[in-house]
Amino acid sequence: MDEISFGTDGWRATLDTFTDDRVRIVGQAVADYLADEGHTDPVLVGYDARETSPGFAESLAEVLAGNGFDVLLPERDCPTPLVAYAIVERGLSGALMVTASHNPPEYNGVKFIPSDGAPALPEITDAVADRLAEPDLLPESERGTIERVDIVSPHADHAIDLVGSDLSNLTVVYDAMHGSGRGVTDALIESAGAEVIRLRCERDPSFGGISPEPSAEYLDGLAEAMDEHDADLGVANDGDADRIAIATPDRGVLDENLFFAAVYDYLLESDSGPAIRTVSTTFLIDRIAEAHGEEVFETAVGFKWVADAMGEHDALIGGEESGGFSIRGHVREKDGVLMGLLAASAAAEEDFDARLDRIAAEYGDIVADKISIDCPDSEKARVIDDLEDELPETVAGRDIAKVVTLDGFKLLLEDGSWLLVRPSGTEPKMRVYAEADSQEAISELLDAGRELVAPLV
Repeated sequence: MDEISFGTDGWRATLDTFTDDRVRIVGQAVADYLADEGHTDPVLVGYDARETSPGFAESLAEVLAGNGFDVLLPERDCPTPLVAYAIVERGLSGALMVTASHNPPEYNGVKFIPSDGAPALPEITDAVADRLAEPDLLPESERGTIERVDIVSPHADHAIDLVGSDLSNLTVVYDAMHGSGRGVTDALIESAGAEVIRLRCERDPSFGGISPEPSAEYLDGLAEAMDEHDADLGVANDGDADRIAIATPDRGVLDENLFFAAVYDYLLESDSGPAIRTVSTTFLIDRIAEAHGEEVFETAVGFKWVADAMGEHDALIGGEESGGFSIRGHVREKDGVLMGLLAASAAAEEDFDARLDRIAAEYGDIVADKISIDCPDSEKARVIDDLEDELPETVAGRDIAKVVTLDGFKLLLEDGSWLLVRPSGTEPKMRVYAEADSQEAISELLDAGRELVAPLV
């Protein structure tokens, strides 16, 4: 079973490797894991908008039902966070989600979500991987049922109850990137009273020939539509709508670090609690927390670690610079649908640009960026080992104050800036992140990071 490898968020691969036979093997492994753990409640199988996803979902449903589990399938392709919420809302044994998230259309993937609705930790994914085996199905008379259900409405009702805002004076442009957020995120924001202008809200399994990645390079139309319609906010989701990007009238597509800061600032106006962020996420969160007498807890990159820490510390919000966030009172899975409503609620309370201007005035300017360096998966561990022996005493002329080894190497510099080098969990690349108080400083730090890593690859 060497072809099936569970990474940061399940198994993803190109379709020449991601085959129906191997998907069924994963389904059998999950069925065996659930049975061994004593789970008997139904299992949900969700799927995204990719061409092959419905068929893979039906194959997984057949295997799970063939092992005696009753299986629920959504009425349509759906966002991953809706699947996670349905697990808890319906008291299910867990779920399988067929998605390659923001990867290009030639990819697909599958992830297992346990009964608490939070991302599976390594001990669970390892236990599933240890059980990979050809399907072994029960006689027809002993198999479970397969039923189609609505998982959109319960999530929407919960989101409105949790966030609860009147958006009647707000105009929002929503870009689904042809993914599973279409008809879900936009409908939720509209149901709260906003006028919604829709972009790329038709299903297109090829995602218009690009990766359904809500980054600035793929969201040119969002800012243009905002200007055309004099909109207050732009919202975009990735392919399975677990991540969010927003755009503002003055700033365009917003750095996710600034979005995190703005939303945490908004939540602290009416609530209290710590924040969870990854090592690659801005220290601006720490400054806001400190001003409110709150704590920040740092985790390795990967929302599973954020979710775990959210549970441990009863966090008000948890997030990462790649656009994944959740809040207290919701399932501990990143949810771009819920966060779309929360962003609109924050914008209805105070103009996003005005809030960010105030945050900058109170806490200082923050600029963050990252680069990627190609590196085969098989070489990542060696590069990190070699890097330990090559760490300098200064970076771009700045003294190193501390080295954090939670995930790769994070070099905290004397002037408050930092540089992080870590292996990607989803692609054959090394990531280099930096944060400082100016774009010039960021460029210097990233150049220094490239010079440090590239010779080792």
